[in-house]
Amino acid sequence: MDWTSLYFKTLDLNVFILGTGEVATRRANKFLDHGANVKLAGNNLSKELEDKGAVLCSSDDVDKLVEWCDLVVIASGDEELSSHVSNIARDKLINRADFPQKGDVIVPTSFEIGDVEISIFTNGKSPLMARQLRKKIQSIITEEDILEIELQDYARSILKGSVEDQKERRKYLYDIFEDEKINEFIKNKQIDEAKNYIDKLIRGL
Repeated sequence: MDWTSLYFKTLDLNVFILGTGEVATRRANKFLDHGANVKLAGNNLSKELEDKGAVLCSSDDVDKLVEWCDLVVIASGDEELSSHVSNIARDKLINRADFPQKGDVIVPTSFEIGDVEISIFTNGKSPLMARQLRKKIQSIITEEDILEIELQDYARSILKGSVEDQKERRKYLYDIFEDEKINEFIKNKQIDEAKNYIDKLIRGL
């Protein structure tokens, strides 16, 4: 099966999670941290999830929960109940933690460094290697990379107001990226000085 990497807004998304175990809790935390409304059907709920606004529901109410939600996450060891929920949720987006290939949505391992979010998906072949690759990537992204993103965003916002042509804006952004003085500012974590320098460069266009 072919998968396409997509990001979609989860603010106010209604998410129903079948299960309250370790995997279900991880999924719930991810969606809650990104502004979704989350209800779980299972035996108990951790205090952490309760504090974030998650709601514990009875497994007897799965039909109503499927009707309520935009996205169904199946993370339960109850095969019969999981099959039932999957069958009645055919017109919903489904993430199946038990059988990922049978769902519509994959929730990959991901992490954030500053404003950068990186997701890793091995097409279901090796969750262990996904975690190992995550560690490798985390180890090579530096604070300077994050500061460079901040400055690129700053320069881009100013250029949009002064340079109409998108290709020309991109050229200026490359020039800023390669500017030795700006790189020195980044190295010394002198962000305000770098922004002032960028202002002068763009005003001189």
